[in-house]
Amino acid sequence: MRHKHPTSRKKLQNPSSDQRWIWGKHPVEAALANPKRKILRLIFAEGNYHDLGLALKPEALPKHEITELLPSEAVHQGFAALVEPLPKVYLEDVISFTKLQTRATILVLDRITDPHNVGAIMRSASVFGADAVIISDRHAPPVNGILAKASSGAIETTPLVRVTNVVRAIKSLQKQGYWCIGLDSDAELPLEDLKPSSFQIIVLGAEGSGLRRLTREACDTMCRIRSSGPISSLNVSNAAAVTLFSLNRLRQN
Repeated sequence: MRHKHPTSRKKLQNPSSDQRWIWGKHPVEAALANPKRKILRLIFAEGNYHDLGLALKPEALPKHEITELLPSEAVHQGFAALVEPLPKVYLEDVISFTKLQTRATILVLDRITDPHNVGAIMRSASVFGADAVIISDRHAPPVNGILAKASSGAIETTPLVRVTNVVRAIKSLQKQGYWCIGLDSDAELPLEDLKPSSFQIIVLGAEGSGLRRLTREACDTMCRIRSSGPISSLNVSNAAAVTLFSLNRLRQN
């Protein structure tokens, strides 16, 4: 595709309440590749715009001006986009499209509030082929640039479903034949001893407090990642990656 020349510098506008900036090469590339994502502005550091085939006219800015535009913690790599939120995905949508599959994996996050952790879990979910990630409306971070960067673009490819009550969501999925696995470092059953299930839910809790009592009680089984070192537990995003990898291997054996 023929590239359009970037525009000259023009006054930057603050996003409205329903718009947000995302930044970083992979998140911006993934947003451009997602037909469901509406992009309002596209900004590259001068010279970077040749990296992509673009239908949207980009703006070229020096890196320091992009840095001033974005939050102080933004590692933007010279790429930023002002976007509208993705269309909302409902639990019923996930149930409908996974019914057409022979297997499915859904992650449920129980009060995990750190956007870096949620983003990293989204990235692992995309890498290992999970079908959706479910979080609560009230006890989860907004889908902002920090989460998008941590997900490395996975928010564009893996549905993120917000629900009012994660326990009710688990029970709705169980009625559809899903087997629910809760992660707990103190559980007796090692992860590698699980019997594989075609339709499975993996439930992860907040670091420190872990799964809430009602969430734990909703799970069909609790298991742990076997450790051999002096520290017995992983960061929750690392635990998600190990669990997804291990369950994929169990299904293949």
